[in-house]
Amino acid sequence: MSLMINKSYDEANKVWNIKLDGEVDIYTAGSLKDAFMKMLEENKENIKIDAEKLDYIDSTGLGVLIGVLKKLREEEKNIIILNIKPSIKKLLNITGLDKIFVVEG
Repeated sequence: MSLMINKSYDEANKVWNIKLDGEVDIYTAGSLKDAFMKMLEENKENIKIDAEKLDYIDSTGLGVLIGVLKKLREEEKNIIILNIKPSIKKLLNITGLDKIFVVEG
């Protein structure tokens, strides 16, 4: 499957808004990482990920998120994940990543 990444910067609230549609796996994680790196070069701000249409994420994708979070934490910023599906929420719970990312909804 593929991954669609829609991103925009909210200047008023100083936050990146991202909508992920599809799957983040070994085949698509590179494009997600590239998108994050370009965003952080522009503005190192909080990132809100709308995961409503994210169907799957594997360890490669989680690794990308963790790497980005490490860079954000240097500036005391965070990743907020919204509208997460139960299967992905369970994965975050099992791995303990629900404690390092802000998970809402």
